[in-house]
Amino acid sequence: MSKYKVDICGINTSNLKVLSNEENLALFKQMKEGNSFAREDLINGNLKLVLSILKKFNNKVDNLDDLFQVGCIGLVKAIDNFDPSYNVTLSTYACPLIIGEMKRYIRDNISLRISRSVKDLAYKVNKLKDDLIKDNGKFPTDKEIADILGVSEYDIANALNSLKEPLSMYEPIYNDGGDTIYLCDQIASKEDEYDRCLKLALEKAMERLKTRELRILKDRFLIGKTQMEIAGELGISQAQISRIEKNAITNIKKLIK
Repeated sequence: MSKYKVDICGINTSNLKVLSNEENLALFKQMKEGNSFAREDLINGNLKLVLSILKKFNNKVDNLDDLFQVGCIGLVKAIDNFDPSYNVTLSTYACPLIIGEMKRYIRDNISLRISRSVKDLAYKVNKLKDDLIKDNGKFPTDKEIADILGVSEYDIANALNSLKEPLSMYEPIYNDGGDTIYLCDQIASKEDEYDRCLKLALEKAMERLKTRELRILKDRFLIGKTQMEIAGELGISQAQISRIEKNAITNIKKLIK
């Protein structure tokens, strides 16, 4: 922690004091008794907690100072609502609030905008999943959810993907000690003759797959289902799904050589 330094309003936060759990509890007691300085001491004594969480988001925003201030809002909310009788430490209680404020800030300031209808569908899917798990004691399949909501499985996969944070084109994806490979290096700028031939060969190879093999590959790599979900739909084990998937991929590789 001491090596991670952020200067906020001219204050070197690496020099801030870190309060122990006992010190926190003592200050909460003083705050409850009306000591107006205890709250300020609690905030200043737990700013390192915000810093520790900030490190997880240091590649998500350009201005870490702003995100630090947002995290401090979450810390203040945690301190104002914390009750020592919860029998948990302040850090345990505060972390979700701090992370929530940071994620909300990043979401509201992101340049990529997702349509409200897609977001609403994603929230409906997640809520329905939770309800079905509580009622049935098992994870529902995408098909079950799609039937209930009256949408396609593709719509569900697309909606859930919209909740994921986008990656920068210059996100490093590999480094063996030499030149770094970035995400943009793996994206073709245009489709050349070789790509078209490869795509045609792939289409012809997939036509020669068995019906079950083709369905499993589409479910896995187009819709994004898990092997467990597919196994439940087909009434076979996950190990069988894995074996069929591997055999199908092996056959495709042989056919396009």
